[in-house]
Amino acid sequence: MTEFVLAVVLGALFALGTFLTLRRDLVRVVWGVSIMSQAANVYLITMGGLDGSVPIVGHGGHGAGHVTDPLVQALVLTAIVIGFGTTALALVLTYRTYEENGSIDVSSLRGDRS
Repeated sequence: MTEFVLAVVLGALFALGTFLTLRRDLVRVVWGVSIMSQAANVYLITMGGLDGSVPIVGHGGHGAGHVTDPLVQALVLTAIVIGFGTTALALVLTYRTYEENGSIDVSSLRGDRS
């Protein structure tokens, strides 16, 4: 049941991120990319396993069973930090674009006036 709920939530997050990425507002595009990257992180965590024991406690002795892979969690933690940094940079660049052009509409920045 947990896998089904996570699959539905991941589908909704990817759909929301795609919807926001296709908008004309530059801030919504940035948030759409950010939501999709966080959804990819949640996907990696679910593929790493949810029902295992702690690696240090699970090894050896009578409690040895299925162990959750800590490498996936470390990589996702790194991806979260890098994602926050790139999102902050993209938002600063969006603000700078607004200061220079007076608009954050993608089509007006491109030169289309429709």
